[in-house]
Amino acid sequence: MDWSKTKTIFILIFLVLDLFLVFQIIEKRTTAELEYITESTIEEQLEADEITYVGLPEEVERESYITGKRKRFISSDLLKLTDQKVSFLTQEWIVSKLNRPIPLPNTNIEPFLQGFLKEHVISGYSYKYWGWNKKINKLIFFQTYRGRPLYFNENAMLSIQLNEDNEIISYEQTMLTNIKEIKEEGSNQEVLLPLKAIENLYNNDYLTSGGHITKVELGYYKNVPLSGDVQIFVPTWHIVVNNKEDFFVNAIDGQVLELIQTGVGENEFAF
Repeated sequence: MDWSKTKTIFILIFLVLDLFLVFQIIEKRTTAELEYITESTIEEQLEADEITYVGLPEEVERESYITGKRKRFISSDLLKLTDQKVSFLTQEWIVSKLNRPIPLPNTNIEPFLQGFLKEHVISGYSYKYWGWNKKINKLIFFQTYRGRPLYFNENAMLSIQLNEDNEIISYEQTMLTNIKEIKEEGSNQEVLLPLKAIENLYNNDYLTSGGHITKVELGYYKNVPLSGDVQIFVPTWHIVVNNKEDFFVNAIDGQVLELIQTGVGENEFAF
């Protein structure tokens, strides 16, 4: 046996093995560095695209899914209402016509509307102003839970009809009752950070260069109905871009939710 050749072969084998191990180490280190950069530079990516945002809400660590049941209005519900004539479109949907128009003020409209709701609407304190659909001259409100809106649920909404002089002449109302958190195991979930929700919009090309995120708030979006009357809602980030584009991101799994047509701004929403 030629030991000189054998020795050379072993040296070459060990050299190749060493090179292979070195490349493996370099690849793992590079991958780890890239992952770190990706996770830590969403702010830099937004800055590079000149996308700015308002101050973000305080972090919410955990939230629960909630359920609610459609309220069936009864005649006794209407006895507290004054200066208006109320009728049923369905048992879950009422319409009221005011005895006399009430003009909107030129300033401080939202505080005025909150006062109107408390005085003229069943559980009016539980609704929050969303926006003004000027195509059909309606003011849109969403019912809330713990101050957080239940976005675009046809069973938890209020719309106020204005005349051509911007006076309140009527309203329509639906409502959920028995709203509560689901207490089953696994229902209390870790909430996505608001910046992570923004990142999901960015990575899915919903945000364009030069945009400004003007509002970020936490609310609820309908997930699936449990039965004919009961529905389940998931915690959801509402993100507004340039004061006109509304996006909704599931605050549990990060999914960007498809928005129904709203009618506030450029879209159509009928209620």
